[in-house]
Amino acid sequence: MKPASRAFKTNASQALTNEPLQRALGGFKTGFVARRASARANLPEFDRLCDEARAIKEHTLAHLDLYLEEYESKVTAAGGHVHWAANAGDARAAILKICRDAGAATVTKGKTMVGEEIAINEHLDAAGIEPVETDLGEYLIQIRKEPPSHIIAPAIHLTMDQVEADFRATHKHLPQDRVLDEPGLLVAEARAILREKFLAADVGITGANLLIAETGSSVIVTNEGNGDLTQCLPRVHIVIASIEKAVPTLEDANTILRVLARSATGQECSTYTTYTTGPKRPGDPDGPEEFHVVLLDNGRSEMLGGEFHDMLRCIRCGACMNHCPVYEAVGGHAYGWVYPGPMGAVLTPSLIGIEEAGHLPNASTFCGRCEAVCPMRIPLPKMMRHWREREYDQGNTPAGYKFGLKLWAFAARRPALYHALAGLAVPLLARFGKRRGRFAYLPLAAGWTRHRDLPAPQGKTFQQLWRAREKTP
Repeated sequence: MKPASRAFKTNASQALTNEPLQRALGGFKTGFVARRASARANLPEFDRLCDEARAIKEHTLAHLDLYLEEYESKVTAAGGHVHWAANAGDARAAILKICRDAGAATVTKGKTMVGEEIAINEHLDAAGIEPVETDLGEYLIQIRKEPPSHIIAPAIHLTMDQVEADFRATHKHLPQDRVLDEPGLLVAEARAILREKFLAADVGITGANLLIAETGSSVIVTNEGNGDLTQCLPRVHIVIASIEKAVPTLEDANTILRVLARSATGQECSTYTTYTTGPKRPGDPDGPEEFHVVLLDNGRSEMLGGEFHDMLRCIRCGACMNHCPVYEAVGGHAYGWVYPGPMGAVLTPSLIGIEEAGHLPNASTFCGRCEAVCPMRIPLPKMMRHWREREYDQGNTPAGYKFGLKLWAFAARRPALYHALAGLAVPLLARFGKRRGRFAYLPLAAGWTRHRDLPAPQGKTFQQLWRAREKTP
């Protein structure tokens, strides 16, 4: 997927006026947000589990080399193969070679964000191998030739009417007068189409939520069962995972899984949680004949121990974007690459550079909701500030913004001047905004008022109100 993060402002403006998108995004508060809150409330030890999960990931990252070596040895002992990929190109080359050695014509895929990161579908397609997404959401966006809009709900930006239209345009061999007016009928049609692909596939590719060093197992969590079919039916199974997915033990994995599903979808656990260790053994009724793991670095090792080290704890639950007012307003495609929302605002510049993704750390209100709901205690606002500082130091900040910051800093370093200016400006703005209570336009605030009104102040500064409160007996 070619990055388009430079166009975030344009993408966001278009998203705000996209009526079907706004309808699709309207269910956030009654969907992910409400279900997570309920799941958290029903588990008294939730916060303790989050602290334990954070500690597990921190311990693993501190000894990542040792755990990755242990994982490789256990995979090899179980009959599998580990391929180390320093970058996306290495990962694509390793996967393509495995597919060619297997004589693959069709490859089924479970949902994998790392697969999106390395653009494996495009690479396989260019080599004459058909990649087929089997997660329903991923299948929908594949036939639309779109990237995911969300890391756990890739087609959350679509309405049912759009899905019906896409199915009729794509599945032309089916009767045109068939009824597709409810979700169950759409799912049944997709299931029938994909069943043929599952049976025809020579290679199956999945991601991994966790890699367990103790056993050499990979873990995937799904709600559809497509991941199990993808890794069991083909002769060859390939796992694509980034290096920070490692955890030491089965017990550690189970601790993280207890907070993952609750934070992601509000479930106690996902419908399917599948542990896979190597290819099938003599006597096994099913499973792949070959098992391969492609371990991707792609910039992660450079994050270890640095300003963005905490981002490596991310378990891709999506809670940060589910609670982000910016994501809720514009959706995932506006961010222009694989990882949207607050986690993408930190991770994307780490992987493709601040020059490409400089808008993303600025696409935040810094309300702190993302950090508050993150089960791995990742300080996302702090790291976005680090990226803003780097952008400023590199001279990539717009001139008008830099001038405004310098002007504000000049006043802020002089409290008497700052209070005097605020004491003049706030009552003046309150007077002019009194009739409507807000401003549709204000000089020097066009970036805000172009899309929304600016509330008028009530007439007193915070400092004046605080002093009055202190005097109250």
